[in-house]
Amino acid sequence: MKLSKPVAAAAAFLPTCALAQEATPASESSVFLFNSLFLLLAGGAGFFLVAGLAMVEAGLVRARNAGAVAVKVIAAAALASLMFWIVGGGLFYDVEKGGLLGSFALWSAKDVDPVGAGRASAAGFFLQSALVAVAAAIISGALAERVRLVAFLLFTAFYAGLVHPIAASWDWGGGYLEADWKFLDRAGATIIHASAGAAALAGAIIIGPRRGRFPAKRASAPLASNVPLSVVGALIVWLSGLGLVAGSAQPFGAIGDAIGAAGVVVSANLAVSGGVLAAIVMSSMIYKRVDPSLVVNGAIGGLVAISADPISPALWQAALIGAFGGVIVTAGGPLLERLRIDDARGAAPAHLFCGVWGAAVVPWTNADASILGQLVGAGMIAGFSFAMSALLWIAIKYSIGARVSAEDELAGVDQAILGVSAYPEFAEP
Repeated sequence: MKLSKPVAAAAAFLPTCALAQEATPASESSVFLFNSLFLLLAGGAGFFLVAGLAMVEAGLVRARNAGAVAVKVIAAAALASLMFWIVGGGLFYDVEKGGLLGSFALWSAKDVDPVGAGRASAAGFFLQSALVAVAAAIISGALAERVRLVAFLLFTAFYAGLVHPIAASWDWGGGYLEADWKFLDRAGATIIHASAGAAALAGAIIIGPRRGRFPAKRASAPLASNVPLSVVGALIVWLSGLGLVAGSAQPFGAIGDAIGAAGVVVSANLAVSGGVLAAIVMSSMIYKRVDPSLVVNGAIGGLVAISADPISPALWQAALIGAFGGVIVTAGGPLLERLRIDDARGAAPAHLFCGVWGAAVVPWTNADASILGQLVGAGMIAGFSFAMSALLWIAIKYSIGARVSAEDELAGVDQAILGVSAYPEFAEP
């Protein structure tokens, strides 16, 4: 994530703190320690978010596939971290200013001038590794219940090693979008969420829907195995997402920085709250009932929407931005169903659509951003991810095969991949 300027305006409300800050400035070593620790904690929140996404996905799929979902997510997170180290780190960190492509080099820590950098290089790398693991978990959700484990892991290696770091370097690495378009994405609305959502959408289109998902003109409702599990997973995503968004308020070595980070957390929390309530209201109006999958994705959509710039909005603006994310999630699912696209967890509406919305709305609250620059950036990142992902999914589909057999899909992917059931005492209809 990019380092932002300290939130100077907040100090005006706390003159005593500001005077204390000037009288007793933090030492260089203290600033270094706090910044590094803050990044490590944000990275830990990222891996906790992966756990939340795994729970959401496992709760929304059928019982006979829940175990395979969990194994798929943890395997993808591990592989994503390794590939980002082996290939992605060089592509992300070594891009020239205004460039499009870094170097194909194994990442290694570079702490030649740690005080000047203000943080340990490995702390920043750990955070980026967590973010690429989040992206892998997002993609997993759309393809649940029919994708082969080996095919998904092959795709994850390609995405984490090449697609994500190249696109992320265009902004966070100081590449083309930041230099030429002043594109702004502080916490990954497009770089993480829209990119992964586009990759998930490409996979859902090319692999095809689950068998029986569209038997007639109207889509059949999939059976969620454990709604409480998915809700708890959403709460984990909510909490850990706040930690990740707080990382966008870096650095964290002064009083003004701490005030800014706290304000960012409050803004993001209100955005998630707005997304949840909007999804409840919209689903009640449209379907005459509260749809738990939409409520879960409303929380995620609100978080994604505010992630592009959680620093600039006033609190009421943050709540509205998140609420519109909940509206997008509620409308996006039926739209995909009308197109006969089977997104098992609603990854495309919650991450792709809300990520683009989050990028597009930044100029409303931040005068330094332009609507053209934001749309160009979101379009480039999402378009690149979709195109590259589609090519790889096509290659996988017509080589080793992308989805499990009809027999294994009917019996359950748990048995096909794991040989055990997540709920052995539960007889699924």
